[in-house]
Amino acid sequence: MSEFLYPFLERDAVAAATLLDDLAASARSKAADSDMLRSNTLDRQRTQLEAVAAAMADRFGRGGRLFTFGNGGSSTDAASIAALFSSPPWGNPCPARTLAGDSAVLTALGNDVGFDLVFSRQLIACAKAGDIAIGISTSGNSRNLLAAFREATARDVLTIGLAGYDGGHMGHADEVEHCFVVSSESVHRIQEVQGALAFALWSAVQECLAVVGGQRG
Repeated sequence: MSEFLYPFLERDAVAAATLLDDLAASARSKAADSDMLRSNTLDRQRTQLEAVAAAMADRFGRGGRLFTFGNGGSSTDAASIAALFSSPPWGNPCPARTLAGDSAVLTALGNDVGFDLVFSRQLIACAKAGDIAIGISTSGNSRNLLAAFREATARDVLTIGLAGYDGGHMGHADEVEHCFVVSSESVHRIQEVQGALAFALWSAVQECLAVVGGQRG
């Protein structure tokens, strides 16, 4: 793995100073790539982001809840999004939970009905019309996310996807009402920018809720 990410580590008798310079240059290059991708993605999807934030704020204002889900590293990102909305550093807390957080539920459903249904079955049990579902995948092809989006759509749950590459199946599925695609071939850069998109979405939701609160006041 290190040979793929840092081929210069495999050189024979590399001078320590040269190695440190190469490591620093590699880190700077990756940071620059990530920053450019983040900026371009946010600029390209700004209008969609604002529209989705307004729709989410409206549903939160009517008592809606947010459910997030993903696999592997995306499951930790889903947990982070749920925590950001439910316990924000500032602004209005919004009811949110991750469907990947309960190991007992996940393993029971995986064992009893199959891993493809671990998120959709939870939505069947918990979601109602007016709720919100955010699913995260780097490939956009995770079968259990697509199954969850189908169940969410059937229950009038607002469906939002975060995907990478060309969006995969999530980018073209009718059941995913809004899909934010990070156009990159690097899983690392995709996940970094998905985190930035999630934070921008949360921030925009907070702005919408503040406006509504001010109008009511």
